[in-house]
Amino acid sequence: MHSIRGRLTVALLAAAAVVLMASAQQRPPSDLRVCADPYDMPFSNSQEEGFENKIAHLVARDLNATVINYWWPSRRGVLRNSILGGFCDVMIQAPVGLDPVATTKPYYRSTYYFVYRADRGFTVRSLDDTILKRLKIGVNMIGYDYTNTPPAHALGARGIVGLVGFGNFLNPDPKADHPDDIVHAVAKDSIDVAIVWGPLAGYWVKRQVVPLTMVALPDTDAVSGMPFAFDMAMAVRHRDKALKATLDSVVDRRRGEITAILEQYNVPMIEMRP
Repeated sequence: MHSIRGRLTVALLAAAAVVLMASAQQRPPSDLRVCADPYDMPFSNSQEEGFENKIAHLVARDLNATVINYWWPSRRGVLRNSILGGFCDVMIQAPVGLDPVATTKPYYRSTYYFVYRADRGFTVRSLDDTILKRLKIGVNMIGYDYTNTPPAHALGARGIVGLVGFGNFLNPDPKADHPDDIVHAVAKDSIDVAIVWGPLAGYWVKRQVVPLTMVALPDTDAVSGMPFAFDMAMAVRHRDKALKATLDSVVDRRRGEITAILEQYNVPMIEMRP
């Protein structure tokens, strides 16, 4: 009799422990540990002036949590030295499908843009425009996978070489260059045209003293097969399934407010695919 009662007590205690553990996993975090770049406007900076910073605080308010920033520049090894290393738990922005992490529901989609001075007297509408072979073209060279960015690939597939590179992802010094350098170079006539990721272009084009033209590239490039448009989401470690589900619900609840923040930073958004 005592043995049966003892086993029943143990079973009840074990069941209670499981319920308590599940409840703890479902509770929102008291701290939102965010991976952030201290030198990367309009995305983020150490003064929390970027749209990722604003979205992080919006998410934290929704969860009754506090933002704790872990600052690490977007350079070689950024994932290993931030989210994958356990130093922070959430990337506010990552392309959907970025393999090393798990991404939430997307909250915006953008593409690359041609950027050139409105007073230059030429029009660029396509990567197949023959005028590109005669122009000095700036591109951001290196991406997360340590390979050339999609525009650099697409131009190379057309035999357009001698590109002017900006934003060296492999340089460990975050102050060696600045995210706005590529747009400033167009405004100063150092280069004729740049091909720039939409949020970077939209923010910095508005801040130049001369009028600049922006022309969107298509979703994908027929010649190289490279994608130009990407759905952007938040990211967590693959094992953090409860946190991902929590962030998915925040994206659903706060989508309008997130979009309003993006609009304040002139982020050019295109329709997301179903």
